Amino acid sequence: MFQKYLIVTSKQDKAGMNICSNLSQYNLFDFHLVDGSILDQKNLDLEKIERFDFIIFASKHQSAKKEKTLSIHCPGNFHEVWGGGERKKLCPASALFNKHLFETLIKNAKEHEMNYKTTLEVTHHGPLISKPCVFIEIGSTENQWKDRRAGFVLAKTIKDATKTFKPNKYREIAVGIGGSHYAPSFNKIQEKSNIAVSHIIPSYAQPIEEDFIKQAIEKTIEEVDWVLVDWKGLGKSEQRQRVIDILEKNYIQWKKTSEIKK
Repeated sequence: MFQKYLIVTSKQDKAGMNICSNLSQYNLFDFHLVDGSILDQKNLDLEKIERFDFIIFASKHQSAKKEKTLSIHCPGNFHEVWGGGERKKLCPASALFNKHLFETLIKNAKEHEMNYKTTLEVTHHGPLISKPCVFIEIGSTENQWKDRRAGFVLAKTIKDATKTFKPNKYREIAVGIGGSHYAPSFNKIQEKSNIAVSHIIPSYAQPIEEDFIKQAIEKTIEEVDWVLVDWKGLGKSEQRQRVIDILEKNYIQWKKTSEIKK
């Protein structure tokens, strides 16, 4: 499905350079090292990006809680622009590759006894590009960004996932709606069910607009079977009803995350 992968990071990003330094040992990848933030597409060589099938952004993750995390997520913005990209625009994403990458991350983190939380994040921030892409990140402080073992595990995850990825036509494809930033309901589904999840629209992206849902579906490169709704994580009853009205108006099939066998 994907033949040519490009690894993108900022020269100023300690976590990204840590991952890329480890990846360079394999002599298998092309790199795009950027001056400035990779969240802003103005800093990227978009012509170079167009020559590749899939883009992997290696990056740091920051959080107020300063948790030790190894995470992946799709880029895109809803009401607010988080550090780059454009308002209300999402990047293309592969649910199947994201699932495989996440499963590989969990496997490698366990094998190397990493004392880090492995997690999805909801869709957020830029850049905005036309190629399918994903972020893989080390969080959440400088100590973790420079952690060589964390860099090694993420580099190995990228290597293993790109080497072994084969689209599974028996997977069900979904986008997600609801829940908090670290998408706890979707973590379990991505790891333990037959469903592959691409974009996740968080509960804090209220009011959730019809175009958010349509874009999440259209920007998933596989045909989407379901929208999965984190019912408890979607907020008030009127917020839930708004989402259901949009889905049913557009004849979009949906299920609650609680209904999925994990």
